[in-house]
Parts: sequence; C-alpha cells; structure tokens
Amino acid sequence: MEVFDLIGPLYRRVQRAVEQGAQGTRSAQGEQALSVGVRAVLDLLHKHGPMTVPQMGRAQAISRQFVQRMVNDAVARDLVESIPNPAHRRSSLIRLTEEGRAAIAAVVAREHAVLREVGGDLTDADVRTCVRVLAQMLTLFDGVDVN
Repeated sequence: MEVFDLIGPLYRRVQRAVEQGAQGTRSAQGEQALSVGVRAVLDLLHKHGPMTVPQMGRAQAISRQFVQRMVNDAVARDLVESIPNPAHRRSSLIRLTEEGRAAIAAVVAREHAVLREVGGDLTDADVRTCVRVLAQMLTLFDGVDVN
C-alpha cells in the first residue's frame, strides 16, 4: 500500500509540472507545447505504431471518449492522421505524421534530460527493480474494468 500511496501523488505532481511547463511554451519550431493527453497519444503511437482509438483507451485504461478528444486535438495540429484499418472498416487507425514524430521525439528528449537529474544516489539496479515492481503491479490489475 505504501507504493500506491506514493504513486498517485507522484503522478499528479508530474502531470501538473508537465502541464505548467507546457503552458505558454513553444518548441524550437515555434509550435505550441503538447498537453499531457496529446503527449500520451503521441507516445503510444510512437512506441506501438498505428492504433485505433479504442486500443489506445484500453492501453491507457482511460475512456475512449477522452482519447478521441485528444486525437481530435492532435489531428487539428497535424500531429496524427487517420488511415483505413484493414481489420475494421468503421474503426480507423491513427498514426503519427512527420510533424507528430518530430514533436514526440523532442518532448521525450527534453523529459529524459530533466529526469537524468533526478537520480541522486539511485543506481541502475534500483531503477530496474522499481520498473519491475511497477510492471508487476500493473499486470496484477490488467483486466480490471476502470470505466
């Protein structure tokens, strides 16, 4: 339970910091910074390739409606595009555009630079153990309906 007691506040603080850091900032290309929701969509597509909106919702354990709003925002900014889905006529695949690939690459690079400063006296083994524990906890709750 101590892990859960820490994860919630940590997540909310990081999310708030990302949003506050994004407000009013612009990338080197002069584009408005990404919201946390749009960033999450771009990150999923960057890691997994084209996906449907329902697939993204399940992957993030959030509602399809919220993902659709984020996809709509990303489409309006030319960061993603809809393409035909050979497996399902009515559920298009969403994929990154060149602008989307560049945007998520820049965001991830900036985040990694900041996170490298967090280390303190943590070792690589500490971080690997933390990731293993959190992944196991996530697996434990796979299939739990959050809607």
